[in-house]
Amino acid sequence: MTDQQKIEQYLSVFSVALRTTPEPQHGEIVREITAHIRDAAEEPGATVSAVLARLGPPETLAGQYSEGALLHTARHSLSPLLLLRAALRLATKGLLGLLVFCCAAAGYLTGAGMILSALAKPFFPSAIGMWRPTPHSLTAGMVAANTQPMHEVLGWWYIPLALGIGTVLILVTTLIIRACLWISSLTDSLSPRLTLGLSPVGDRA
Repeated sequence: MTDQQKIEQYLSVFSVALRTTPEPQHGEIVREITAHIRDAAEEPGATVSAVLARLGPPETLAGQYSEGALLHTARHSLSPLLLLRAALRLATKGLLGLLVFCCAAAGYLTGAGMILSALAKPFFPSAIGMWRPTPHSLTAGMVAANTQPMHEVLGWWYIPLALGIGTVLILVTTLIIRACLWISSLTDSLSPRLTLGLSPVGDRA
């Protein structure tokens, strides 16, 4: 097998393994890896086989790039689903990442629950609200029909209050996840682009 065939075979597997990364990032990454392989192979004493061996299996390298592309996109996103996916990736890296994911899931679920309860209040006015089960406690949400009667303290004011609290929770959770992703990007010394001396995905002018 010629050097050109080795390069083409490696890039073919790499490109397929990178298929979950959207354009234009997919094409940009493949072009930069291609240029890196050719430049490194032209150095004195270097061979294509040695360069490819140093890069490692194409599937592994593609997985690292896919993760980097996801985290980069999520850092600039307001999509809860995308941010949760990125937080889940962080959770695989250590205890701190797991804590971020758990806080993110709790924040989004609680916020979404508050908003849904506010939207459902007009249809179940006697079952949803802010309840006082005891003189010294409050609880929000839906109560079952067979629950001991409790005093509902907000009435229709529950709707704007729950909408506001839910929206704030989702916004704060989003900002916290994005901040954690930025911090992770600054401390991640294992980024394949940094290892190869390439610019981070999407960070070039």
